[in-house]
Amino acid sequence: MNSVRSLVKGGAKAAAFLLVFPAACLAWFGRFHGGFIFCAQGLALAPGVLGSYLRVAFYSLTLERCGRGSHIGVGSYFSHSQASVGVGVGIGAYCVLGQVDLGDGTLLASGVQILSGASQHSRDAHGRLTDDGRIFRRLRVGSHCWVGAASVIMANLGDQVTVAAGSVVSRDVPSGATVAGNPSRLVRPPTAAPLDAG
Repeated sequence: MNSVRSLVKGGAKAAAFLLVFPAACLAWFGRFHGGFIFCAQGLALAPGVLGSYLRVAFYSLTLERCGRGSHIGVGSYFSHSQASVGVGVGIGAYCVLGQVDLGDGTLLASGVQILSGASQHSRDAHGRLTDDGRIFRRLRVGSHCWVGAASVIMANLGDQVTVAAGSVVSRDVPSGATVAGNPSRLVRPPTAAPLDAG
């Protein structure tokens, strides 16, 4: 029974790669931003397990890395191809992810936003928004982190970090810590043993 299930799963994943290959070509395998975002947002609408297979297959061809055993929920998409997804990552529904590296085993609840840093907008001398001086920062979310629903992440998270639902994280968080609130504050200091590098 397990071997049949594995065969079906493997076949579904292979079919997903074939189905998204034209989309990856349109995105020039992540190098053409317009095509990338068009396809990423379109594929975000596909529901269920099949939708997740399609998204993982697309990002395996367009991001710098998309690890095996990952799940990407409906409505979720990457807004930049300068990103990577580790092994066994779970991304809930309706997440918007910028330039970020997600570590192995990390889980994001629904509605999480990970921005490409906190300085993407600036104003000119007259107070009008301008693209001048914008800074995009590639963030790192470590391995085995949990990010609660509707959180906004604008800084790096170490390994094994827990972010409470609805938090806004604007400062780097050390490994093993728990943060909560807006702006987020340390509610539990780092206590977990560091992950084995091997």
